[in-house]
Amino acid sequence: MADAPDDRPALSENLAADVCVVGAGIAGLSIAYHLAREGRSVVVLDMHRIGGQETARTTAHLSDVLDEGMVELERLHGGERARHAVAGHRAAIDRIEEIVQAEEIDCDFERLDGFLVEAPGGEAVAFPDEELDAARRLGFPDASRVADLADFGLPGRPAIRFPAQAQLHPLRYMRGLARVIERDGGRLFAGTRAAQIEARGGGVRVKTMDGNRIDAAAAVSATNTPITTRVAVHAKQAAYRSYAIGARVPRGTLPHALLWDTGDPYHYVRLLPDPADQRAEILIAGGEDHKTGQDEDPAVRFDRLEAWVRGLVPELGEVAFRWSGQVLEPADGLAFLGRSPGEEHVFLVTGDSGHGMTHGTLGALIITDLIAGRENPWTELFGPDRLTVQAARALLGENLDAAARYANWLTGGDVADPASLEPGWGAVMRRGLAKIAVFHAPDGTVSERSAVCPHLGCIVAWNPVECTWDCPCHGSRFAADGRVLHGPAIADLAPADGEGDGSIRPG
Repeated sequence: MADAPDDRPALSENLAADVCVVGAGIAGLSIAYHLAREGRSVVVLDMHRIGGQETARTTAHLSDVLDEGMVELERLHGGERARHAVAGHRAAIDRIEEIVQAEEIDCDFERLDGFLVEAPGGEAVAFPDEELDAARRLGFPDASRVADLADFGLPGRPAIRFPAQAQLHPLRYMRGLARVIERDGGRLFAGTRAAQIEARGGGVRVKTMDGNRIDAAAAVSATNTPITTRVAVHAKQAAYRSYAIGARVPRGTLPHALLWDTGDPYHYVRLLPDPADQRAEILIAGGEDHKTGQDEDPAVRFDRLEAWVRGLVPELGEVAFRWSGQVLEPADGLAFLGRSPGEEHVFLVTGDSGHGMTHGTLGALIITDLIAGRENPWTELFGPDRLTVQAARALLGENLDAAARYANWLTGGDVADPASLEPGWGAVMRRGLAKIAVFHAPDGTVSERSAVCPHLGCIVAWNPVECTWDCPCHGSRFAADGRVLHGPAIADLAPADGEGDGSIRPG
């Protein structure tokens, strides 16, 4: 598709700033953009490339129709708060459009209709009538019932049309934000891993793994999953892998619109221009979500996704792109945006719930106001310290599932001998009381790391699609050689030696 925004150098000195933002995806760059526009000095750190991680993997549907559905959203939050949540996402889309226009960012921003379609085997009585009635109560007066989606290859299937949704090219949008942040004095650093954010003298100090530091009045953890809290927020959300494919179709094969279904796991589709052929477009489809680290054969997810799309579009060409991303699902369907629990000068954005572009932008509006000492209408609703009573059952279920994964300490290994592994493959092996993550590299070398996630001690699982070690408890991910790729862990998998007593090294 397109490269991530141009890389930046690593931090190599100590700095001071008004605000240090950790994470350079849609949330981090949006926050830095708004703060820099207000004249504040901002430093942004990312352990990888600027704009090159989870936001680079999004399919960039910009929607004020939340994944929970209107009926469920109303049940969880009540009518007034649910309407307020919808209004927040609508404000985020409007803000993105304003930024695109004001900063002249070429990112294919487009307003278009969205269609929620009933999945096969759905409850025909409840859908779409109940969902449509709830949508109209919650702020969609122009939503309408559609009896036939023949233009999408779905004749006779009921759907709800939601006008004024949007889409864009996320990498180009982030490249534009990065350019403007630096224009306004912000400083961006790639390849820089934050190790700690600590309160210090009425402000904060952000320490990096390389020993450098940034002293600031405030810090923001915008790292998809926060590095500032060990349990408080992680216990209220769960990590999922989500899959996407892209393939060429003749231009005009489908209407320009967003489409998603009510399935579990659900599916969705959108179009974007094909830069290599004006006669074609690229169809992007996504979905098939599952808990991170809890699918032994994730490659099947791509097969299911492709089969679903070909059922819609027989003209679909060969699949040219495949990727997956991490989605954080909060128990009540709303992101955690604002002040980190128990902290005065530390803020966070997490719990994107499949709406990272809008949640990240809304988080920027909330946090910018909090840092400036201004009131914001969405502060309380999206506050990270909230606990929604109506979501207690889902919250309990996710935490019981995470707790059950610790039983992996008691099981045998996936293999008994590293020699049995094929090149390019990994597996967990038991050695005495320890669990070892063994990887047989394509060049024949075998590496061993502790299989204990340094966040809270869960046993990682091998992901053969992306050649990573994934934690099934809270979603930390590591490269085949043990390097941390995604939090909440901030440390690499420990060396295998010294783990024979089953000890857990602190993250």
